[in-house]
Amino acid sequence: MTNQSSRDQSFTEKTKIAVIGVGALGRHHARILAGLNECELVAVAEPNEHIGQPIAEQHGCRWVADYHECLNEIDAVSIVVPTVVHHKIGVECLEMGLSVLMEKPLAKTVTEATELVDAAKRNDALLQVGHIERFNPVTPVARKMLGTPRYIKGERLSPYAFRSTDIGVIHDLMIHDIDLVLSFVNAPVQSVDAFGISILGENEDSVQARLYFENGCIADLSANRVNPEFKRAMQIWSDTGSVDIDFNSQKVTGYSPSEQLLFGTSPLEKSRQPGADIDQLKQDIFGKYIQVDEPEVQQNVDALTAEL
Repeated sequence: MTNQSSRDQSFTEKTKIAVIGVGALGRHHARILAGLNECELVAVAEPNEHIGQPIAEQHGCRWVADYHECLNEIDAVSIVVPTVVHHKIGVECLEMGLSVLMEKPLAKTVTEATELVDAAKRNDALLQVGHIERFNPVTPVARKMLGTPRYIKGERLSPYAFRSTDIGVIHDLMIHDIDLVLSFVNAPVQSVDAFGISILGENEDSVQARLYFENGCIADLSANRVNPEFKRAMQIWSDTGSVDIDFNSQKVTGYSPSEQLLFGTSPLEKSRQPGADIDQLKQDIFGKYIQVDEPEVQQNVDALTAEL
C-alpha cells in the first residue's frame, strides 16, 4: 500500500505507475507513460492476454491479468476501462492512497462520481479526469483572448469508432465541450434543453443541447459519433469580440472591433452617404473595421501527453 512517505519520494524518484485496461485508449496511455522520464511504467493490467502481453513486452513492463497483482508496487494508476467499473476500481485505488488518472467520464452517475471525489479527499490522494481538451494548446491561447462569453457554439463530430459503446455520445464526446464551456463561462447552469437519438446502439449517438447560464450566456453544443468526417470546433462570442477554435488543426482566430470602428465613422454610416463605394466598404470590413488575430499556437502537442 502506498503511504504518504512513498508519495513524497515520488518528487525525487520516478513515479511508479500502472495502466489498468489497454484497449483502444489504454494502449496510448501505456505508450506515453512509458516514454515519460518522470515515470516508470511498472505494469499493464489487462484480462485479455493476447492484448496485454504484447503491449507489456513493447514497453518493457509486466503484464498482469488482475490489476490487484500490481497495486502494492505502484504510486499511481491510469484507469482506462469501461465506465461502469470506474467507480469500483477507482475507489479501491484511492483508498490505498494511489493517485488516479481516470479516463472520462469520471463515473456512470453523479452519486458514483461524488463518492470517488470523497475517497480522494479522505485519503489525501490525487484524482484527475481525462478531459484532455484542457491540455490542447489552443485552449489557453483562446482563453486569453476572451472577454465575458455571451454565446458559444460547439461541434464535436466523428465517424463511428466501435468503442465506448457502453456510454452515449454525451459522455463519449460532448463531455469535452461541456467541460470547456463551464470553465469559459464560470457561472452556474440555469437550465438545459437537449434532444438525442440512437442510431447504432441503445445509447444516444447524436445529441443537440442548449445550456442556459445564470449570467445570461447561452451555449449550443452538437455531438455526433456517426458522422462521415471529424470536426472539433468551437465559436465563442464575448463582449470584446469572437474567437474561433479548431481543435483538430490547433488553430485559433480572433475577431474584435478595430479603433476605427470603435472611435471613427462606422461603415454603416458611410454606406448611407451619397456616392458611397459599397464594394470598397465590403473589402474594408475585415482589417480596417474588424481586427483579425491569428496568434501562434504551439504545434504538434499531444494533449494526452501534456495531461499525463
